[in-house]
Amino acid sequence: MNVLDQLDAALQFIGARSTLRPKVGLVLGSGLGAFARSVEDVVAIPYAEIPHFPGGAQVVGHKGELVLGTHGGTPVAVMAGRAHYYEGYSLADIVFPVRVLARFGVETLILTNAAGAINPGYRPGELMVIEDHINLLGINPLIGPNEPMLGERFFDMTEAYDKRLRDVAEQACRAAGIVVHRGVYVAMTGPSYETPAEIRMARGMGADAVGMSTVPEVIAARHMGVRVVALSCLTNMAAGVGGEKLDHAEVLATGERVQSALIEVLGRIVQEVATRA
Repeated sequence: MNVLDQLDAALQFIGARSTLRPKVGLVLGSGLGAFARSVEDVVAIPYAEIPHFPGGAQVVGHKGELVLGTHGGTPVAVMAGRAHYYEGYSLADIVFPVRVLARFGVETLILTNAAGAINPGYRPGELMVIEDHINLLGINPLIGPNEPMLGERFFDMTEAYDKRLRDVAEQACRAAGIVVHRGVYVAMTGPSYETPAEIRMARGMGADAVGMSTVPEVIAARHMGVRVVALSCLTNMAAGVGGEKLDHAEVLATGERVQSALIEVLGRIVQEVATRA
């Protein structure tokens, strides 16, 4: 079964569960799933039930379900949790849900993640609007045969993160009273946290925050012509920056602390996107 057949199977299953056809999609990262609980008229589908979806999202802080509903009257498709490369999935598996959303009709994708702050001027609990990224995963999700129905073999990534949506995201953060930065996100494989030497290398490359996700999804979304905006919740200082040892419990605790502000920020972005669509 080729990727188009797999996508069709997933879409038929989802379409049988809900008649909603959202234009806005969201992907919620570690400890950041509360936005899904603010959605109304919900149809929630566990990933494990959707054909060809990576059924994992077994990491603590990831719910692992597709939520279809409305937020402020705007139809949305929310991925509450994501699969990760370090869980043993291929990048093709990881980006499959994003491809499903794009084929489902999503035109704008809002991504969130938990990230470690490399920039010493950042602090845990603040947000970063991603301006650009560095892929240190060592692999690209589009390696292999290209499916022309999904996108061109070679495509431009000069503006992977939509400039207007970056402005919208920053304004939404400021309106919600949360400290926000703009910066470069670097993706590494995990699951171990980075060493201080690796963080010094990343800083030398121009990175402001580090995480273990998002970049493959952005590449797949842009391949299919979907507009992207992404926010990092800075949950800790990266190795060697703050002096403390790193702990996933700290990541979740910080995510929990900013949940209410992040719900407001994401809601503002959704409504702005819907208004200007």
